[in-house]
Amino acid sequence: MTKKNLYDVLQVNRNADPETIRAAYKSLVQRYHPDKNPNNQDAEKHLKEINGAYEVLSDPVKRAGYDATLVESDDGVVTSNNQSKQSRASGRPKNDAPPNNKGAAKGLFAPMGLLAVFLLIAGGITYAITGEMGNLPLSLIWFGLLVLLLFFYTYFPEIREFITKRSTKYAFNTAVMSLVFFVIIALIAGMSVKYKVRVDLTQDNRYTLSAHTVKILKALKEDVEAIAFYRGDQRTRQAMSDLLSEYSYHSPKFSFRFVDPDRDPIETAKYEITSYRTTILKHGDKKEIVEGTESENRLTNSLLKLLSKDIKVFYFVSGHGEKRIDSKEENGYSYVKEAIERENHQVRDLALVNVEKVPEDAAVLVVSGPEADYLPSELDKITAFVRKGGRALFMVDPGGLPKIAGYLGGFGFELGNDLIFDKTSQVSGSSIAIPVVVQYDKNHPVTREFEQFTFFPFARSVHIKEDPAKGSYDLAKTSDKSWAVTSDIKKLTREDEEFNAGKHKRGPISVVAVTAVEVSLGDNKTKDIKAGAEQDSLKTWGKFLVVGDSDFASNKFMKAGNKDFLLNMLNWLAEEHVLISVRKKEPGLTPLLMTPVQGKTVFWLSVVIVPSLLLVTGLGITARRRRGA
Repeated sequence: MTKKNLYDVLQVNRNADPETIRAAYKSLVQRYHPDKNPNNQDAEKHLKEINGAYEVLSDPVKRAGYDATLVESDDGVVTSNNQSKQSRASGRPKNDAPPNNKGAAKGLFAPMGLLAVFLLIAGGITYAITGEMGNLPLSLIWFGLLVLLLFFYTYFPEIREFITKRSTKYAFNTAVMSLVFFVIIALIAGMSVKYKVRVDLTQDNRYTLSAHTVKILKALKEDVEAIAFYRGDQRTRQAMSDLLSEYSYHSPKFSFRFVDPDRDPIETAKYEITSYRTTILKHGDKKEIVEGTESENRLTNSLLKLLSKDIKVFYFVSGHGEKRIDSKEENGYSYVKEAIERENHQVRDLALVNVEKVPEDAAVLVVSGPEADYLPSELDKITAFVRKGGRALFMVDPGGLPKIAGYLGGFGFELGNDLIFDKTSQVSGSSIAIPVVVQYDKNHPVTREFEQFTFFPFARSVHIKEDPAKGSYDLAKTSDKSWAVTSDIKKLTREDEEFNAGKHKRGPISVVAVTAVEVSLGDNKTKDIKAGAEQDSLKTWGKFLVVGDSDFASNKFMKAGNKDFLLNMLNWLAEEHVLISVRKKEPGLTPLLMTPVQGKTVFWLSVVIVPSLLLVTGLGITARRRRGA
């Protein structure tokens, strides 16, 4: 009995896809269903054949096994091997055509694909090793391409069939989407290198360069190189590398490199390096050495010393009870001196009564909280200094000193005989006699970019009529919750600690003011003999900056905002505009402060309760195991 071809049973082509076979099966089942063909044995028999055929052809494994038993004749008729054998056994005539050897011929070309890939890879590796596209790599690549082309031509039908498969389409779509995804990731990674954005969550921004350092780096006009001498396995090398990378990121003029003293002794001896963790900053023929630290402040200060062409000298007047620059007491100015010297300036004392005039090398003259009035001759020396283009900073505390107040009044300053109270300071736990400055003039270089709070303990008001043409500004003002008590400080009462609209002046109140004094160099008019014309003489400006308090810069209050504000004022007066910025805070300890109850809770939990629970648990497990044994 001849066995029917299963594809013929389902009336589909041998190359039909699963969807076509499923659709044909459903159609035939509906046609030969017993409900539509009652009492029809032929229909029942045919339905069994249909179910049997679909069971085989719907399963990919069974279908592949069945396809292997089929034989395709030259005229396109598909029969099974069994059927072919039966026909030969029954004496049916054989096909006289020669056997089909196409499969065997194609089989000879099967290794060509692997050979082509091998030749291409070999050519690429040869080029990578030799570094030249010579005859050998070119020949390998060319023959590889030829073999690959021959392989595609020979197996084009199979390749086309493979490409048109649904699974291939899905795989291709997946590959394309994966490639697009990786391309997007690569673009994001590339952009993140050039346009990186980081957030420093530490309280003192210890992992971010300060605005002070960034401003100095952006002002670099000539190349600066940093050479860091660190061992390759040194623990602190990465910290210095991160720090120097930040410097070079903010300025293309700043570059750095590392030298391992153990591996490069010649380079180490060239710079006379005797210890690890040493960094040298080079600028032309000048160099600065930073030893044993990865501190931004130390590195920036050394950079300033390297770049400075001249050293500015700040003179602090003494002899009238002013704050002492060498005193480490709370009301001393030793921190001021250290901060100024870190920016590559010099600080000196000056007793005006002992000199004929202010020294010629004075960049800024500082009057820091005198307790006694100045002599007229001393004030005349200050005037002569300013009228020659000098700069002076007056810090005058409340009460007394009528001569100094009158002297500054001659330049337009109004020093109030008052004391400023401020309720805002109570928020931070301070006294109301320590007003908080929250408003700064945004038109002046000193305060244009300054945003920090500053504190002025026991301050008086300082005001000047604003005139931009003369450089006159009120630079810093207290909050609107402050008020000024205009009376003798010794006569203050408890009533003055509360604002009284009838007696007190409501804030904001200015505590810092500045003005410029026009200075003519030479005579007002000079005669040009050759031209026979008169020319205006060259003009420059002397500057006065007045603060209604000197304690804000004392060791006790020389912190954060106060420190930056004072240094910005001094650097502006000294015409060091690049140094007007916010400096890096020194990293310090961040202690965890706990109440007595919190301390006892931590003690009992960590020392008593948790260890005792672990001990009891261990004893219980041990006892239970022994009982079980």
